[in-house]
Amino acid sequence: MSIDTQLAEHPVIRNLEDFDRQSGSMVERLLFNHRILLVVLCLIITAVLGYQARGLKLNAAFEKMIPAKHPYIVNYLANKGQLAGLGNTLRIAVESKNGTIFDAAYLETVRKINDEVFLYPGVDRPFMKSLWTTATRWTGVTEDGLDGGPVIPEDYDGSAKSLAQVRLNVERSGEIGQLVAANYKSSIVLVPLQDKNAETGELIDYHTLSQRLEQLRQKYETENVKLHITGFAKVVGDLIDGLQQVLLFFAGAIAICTGVLYWYTRCLRSTMLVVLCSMIAVVWLLGLLPTLGYELDPYSILVPFMVFAIGMSHGAQKMNGIMQDIGRGTHKLVAARYTFRRLIVAGITALLADAVGFAVLMVIDIKVIQDLAVTASIGVAVLIFTNLVLIPILLSYTGVDAKAAQRSLKSELMDKMDGQHRKHPFWAFLDLFTRPKWARIAIVSATILGVIGFAISLQLKIGDTDPGAPELRPNSRYNIDNAYMVANYAASSDTYVVMVKTPQFHCGHYNTLLEVNALEWQLQQLPGVESTNSLATLAKRSAAGMNEGSLKWYEIPRSQEMLNAIITRAPRELFNQNCDLLTIYVSLKDHKADTLDRVVQTFEAFAAKHNNAELRFLSAAGNAGIEAATNIVVKRANVQMLLLVYAAVIVLAFITFRSWRAVICAVLPLMLTSVLCEALMVYLNIGVKVATLPVIALGVGIGVDYALYVLTVTLARLREGMSLSEAYYKALLFTGRVVVLTGVTLGLAVATWAFSPIKFQADMGILLAFMFVWNMLGALILLPALAYFLLPQKAVTVQEESFAMAA
Repeated sequence: MSIDTQLAEHPVIRNLEDFDRQSGSMVERLLFNHRILLVVLCLIITAVLGYQARGLKLNAAFEKMIPAKHPYIVNYLANKGQLAGLGNTLRIAVESKNGTIFDAAYLETVRKINDEVFLYPGVDRPFMKSLWTTATRWTGVTEDGLDGGPVIPEDYDGSAKSLAQVRLNVERSGEIGQLVAANYKSSIVLVPLQDKNAETGELIDYHTLSQRLEQLRQKYETENVKLHITGFAKVVGDLIDGLQQVLLFFAGAIAICTGVLYWYTRCLRSTMLVVLCSMIAVVWLLGLLPTLGYELDPYSILVPFMVFAIGMSHGAQKMNGIMQDIGRGTHKLVAARYTFRRLIVAGITALLADAVGFAVLMVIDIKVIQDLAVTASIGVAVLIFTNLVLIPILLSYTGVDAKAAQRSLKSELMDKMDGQHRKHPFWAFLDLFTRPKWARIAIVSATILGVIGFAISLQLKIGDTDPGAPELRPNSRYNIDNAYMVANYAASSDTYVVMVKTPQFHCGHYNTLLEVNALEWQLQQLPGVESTNSLATLAKRSAAGMNEGSLKWYEIPRSQEMLNAIITRAPRELFNQNCDLLTIYVSLKDHKADTLDRVVQTFEAFAAKHNNAELRFLSAAGNAGIEAATNIVVKRANVQMLLLVYAAVIVLAFITFRSWRAVICAVLPLMLTSVLCEALMVYLNIGVKVATLPVIALGVGIGVDYALYVLTVTLARLREGMSLSEAYYKALLFTGRVVVLTGVTLGLAVATWAFSPIKFQADMGILLAFMFVWNMLGALILLPALAYFLLPQKAVTVQEESFAMAA
């Protein structure tokens, strides 16, 4: 803003006695005429919530991370009591490094591990399986007919004879590729987990469980034995271990934001005050969460970072306005009130846009994302007070450094004295985009980028694009363990389970098993499917065994009596007690998006054709089935979320600008950034999943802040009769500098996440940094170019600007 305009609208008042304390809005008078009371109240609240923050926990519940209302998950939860071990299951592979599993010392180690893990809190003990559990049985045909028993017999004594018997039993158990590796170098201890500790009723503490598993690893690993552990609980435990390092990134973010802000202002006291207020917002957030019954989880742990960074950006705008007024000679209290008047509308609108970016995440039917939305919304609500109110009030006491205040007016004073010839080179360059030639170049370039980006974004995958746990680094211990499981077991840690409902006692009927076998055959033809298992498979294997092992008989017996004989010896995980529920286990090579899509499409086509009143194929259980349901929800939510966030941003922008032309200028750069962000995800091989879904919504919600601060000043200057070039240049001098500061600060702060041991945190950091910087460039380059063609070049109506900030 020019000095003349500033003096006319907000005259320089050096003596506080000359200022009318009853001027300004009622809210302004209420706040600034009771400053001491507000500061004391803030101190009390900070102390109370700081104490409350001590009770904040970091954990994750299994059912909070799945889309509970999706039909697949509804089917799973409805039959969960009869499907133990098909959701949250640990697999502990005990590897013999210098021999086979048929060794007395090795089997004794497995027994000790089995017995120790059996007593862990939260273990679903009746469904636990290993070589030592009685549920692991063998079935064989002898001269006397069918025979069977536990794989490790009751008279096992570790002798060579006993070990030979164990080997024979393993070979007849059907567990090779399931519990036992095909090369006989390892075996698995399968540990199903409950959602809650049955003894205490509390949710499982995955961090504690993960630590116990690491202690187990250290206890039993020797030069001859190595442990490999996979499963949801271990993933979450490793995530929490990694997330405890976020304090380092938080410290890094504080250092970066403080350093950039101080470099810009050269005023230590005001810089530290903005940092302090942003930290107060974080303390309030962390204190409110346990008070309201919320926990932090691996996804919402990043919210305090965002709250701090957003607080720094908005605080910088308030500090910039006060510093310029003090530089003109205005008393520090009066300068604080002037800035409050000018920026309160734009500030609240910008924070509401931030809140919208978070709030639209509520449409995603996954509890962990909804909790993230609530956590972030609380943080933004806190910022409305700590940054829009508390910073001006505290600066009204502390003021700013006199030299820093004079320095803040340097560009404006140069323009005042020497006109267009002494414009700052950087701002002068940006001002070129209000001219026809440069505006056309910017729009054409943006159009080309948008078309190319859109074409690339069409290849964006829904779901994971990497094997193992994509939340962790490829070289993490968990993913190394998972790779071992995939390489050595047909029954990998990625299991898709189809449920088959029949009338009571009909699960073993010939026609039922024939349909099950037909589905299995179709699934076995798919790339990525390693094996399947069901009662139909067992029936075929048993039929061959009953006929001297001849593969000519490897088919489902037509005789119901023979089927009944097979069923009596079948493992109970293949059907339930009432014989009205069958399960088909589909072991997958991985849970990549393409693999799951093929399985889901094949299943849906088969179910649509074969389901009837007597027989219903239902999907899905198993970790891969749950992942498939999650992908379906994420795909739908991605579209809904984008539509909602842009609808909300457009409404807020229209309320602020009262001009559809200005709304287009503000929103189109955001849309370009969204498209380019999706193209970047394709280039970096990042899929749309629970961890990355919030990124675009947050980028849009926070990115619109830049346009709000630039356009409000530009429109206000246009109303005064300035040309677009003059108006935009004044906006750059007043808020544009802080927009650049904000974009750089936010980008650098989140870019540090790229070094996190947590892969999804690194992905979010890269994508958010990209969106923050590109949204900033869009607001500074594409926005004025669009304004040249859309906004009037002279005065606009008062109605269009009634909510615009008077700079």
